Amino acid sequence: MDPDAVKSTLSNLAFGNVMAAAARNYQKEVLANEKAQRSKPVNEEVDLDELMDDPELERLHADRIAALKREVEKREAFKRQGHGEYREVSEGDFLGEVTRSEKVICHFYHKEFYRCKIMDKHLKTLAPRHVDTKFIKVDAENAPFFVTKLAIKTLPCVVLFSKGVAMDRLVGFQDLGTKDDFTTNKLENVLVKKGMLSKKKKEEDDEDAEYQESIRRSVRSSENLDFDSD
Repeated sequence: MDPDAVKSTLSNLAFGNVMAAAARNYQKEVLANEKAQRSKPVNEEVDLDELMDDPELERLHADRIAALKREVEKREAFKRQGHGEYREVSEGDFLGEVTRSEKVICHFYHKEFYRCKIMDKHLKTLAPRHVDTKFIKVDAENAPFFVTKLAIKTLPCVVLFSKGVAMDRLVGFQDLGTKDDFTTNKLENVLVKKGMLSKKKKEEDDEDAEYQESIRRSVRSSENLDFDSD
C-alpha cells in the first residue's frame, strides 16, 4: 500500500473525527440551552407556588383583608349615623343628631340669604369627603329654641360640636376672608385647623371614591372566598 495514501486517509479520518466531535459538542450546547429555556418558566412557577404557600404572606394578606373590612364597617357605621351627606334636620331632631356623633358641623341658615346658599354649596361638597364628621343644617326660622340657646345672631352661622358640646363657630365669612368667592379648600382648611376635619392630601381627595370602591370589591371578594372555603 502506498504510504502517502495511508497518511492521507488517516489525516482525513482524524479531521473527520474532529469535525464530528465539534458537531456533537455544538449539538449538546444547543440542546442544553433549549432545556434551560424550557425549564426557566417551570422554575419560576415553582417559586411562585412556594411564595403563595408562604405562611407569612398568607398572614399579611389576612391582616390586610381584616383591615379593609374594619374600614368598611367603620364607614358603614358612620353612614348609619347620618354621615357622608349634607342633610337638613328639624329642631326636634337636632339634639339627637349632635349628641350621637363625636364631631358635628351644623349650619344655621335662612333660605332667602344668598350667603347661606354659598355656605350650603361648600358644605355639601365636603360632607362625602369627610365621613367621620357629620354635616347637617337647620332652618333658623324653624328652630327658635336652639337659636336662642346658642345665641345665634348672624347668618350664616356654622356651629362646631364635639361630643355634643358647641366648641366653636364660624360667623358669616369672617374666618374665610370676608368675601363671597372663597374656595371649598379654604373652608376645609379652616375646619381642619379647628379640629373638625382630618387633613387629606390632594391625591387622596381625587382618588377617594375609587379607593372606597376598591375596598368594597376586595371585601366582597374575600367574603366570597370565605364562603367557598366553607
